Amino acid sequence: MPLQTLEPRRLYRQIADQLSALIAQGEFAPGSRLPAERDLARQLGVSRPSVREALIALEVEGWVEVRTGSGVYVRDRAPPGAAGLPAPASTEWGPLELIRARRVIEGETAAIAAGSARRKDIEAMSRAIERMRDLADRSVMPLEGDRDFHLAIVDCCGNVVLSETVQGFWDSRRGPIFMRLGGYFESVKSWRSAIAEHEAIRDAIASRDPASARAAMHAHMDKSHQRFSASWRRANQILQPPTETRR
Repeated sequence: MPLQTLEPRRLYRQIADQLSALIAQGEFAPGSRLPAERDLARQLGVSRPSVREALIALEVEGWVEVRTGSGVYVRDRAPPGAAGLPAPASTEWGPLELIRARRVIEGETAAIAAGSARRKDIEAMSRAIERMRDLADRSVMPLEGDRDFHLAIVDCCGNVVLSETVQGFWDSRRGPIFMRLGGYFESVKSWRSAIAEHEAIRDAIASRDPASARAAMHAHMDKSHQRFSASWRRANQILQPPTETRR
């Protein structure tokens, strides 16, 4: 038998596969509640964010139902996409891990931008922020403006590899796991906080202060991570993701 190529597997995917196998074997019956996130993390020897990503993947795949304020319950096996989103690809990055990676790369692109941005670049950032504010005011998830803002920063670097990397990071945000997680933890209020964080980044870049620009981007990513890591009891009570504009 020929050997098959081995691929590194994402941690949340390994967790999700373990839990789905236990459900399939009857270890957790339909209608039963899974152990709490903190208990699963302790038993598996992983972080709670990794468990959360796995639970969201299982919900998108139809294995479980997340009931905010109550817990995560096993459901009668539903078809993939039962949560209203396409089934996640096996290569999809975990949302919280993605944010931590963005912190590393985009902290540096913000610092570089502070030393190289021209007036037109700052104006592009400002237009993106205004676009975000306009969409949030209409209760529309302002992803279009958010994307434009982060790409305006990396464009200041004059490096196509960095530009494509940041674009790839950002576009991964449209994956079903990230979108489902956003359905629980993103709101007009949270986006208003994010807009203020974007303004702080822009102002630091406009002041040509690389250290402050890096710190402002790090603070934004840290706060984004905190928003998605909040207690399920603080999650929004809407099960579908907020409206998203299409480009």
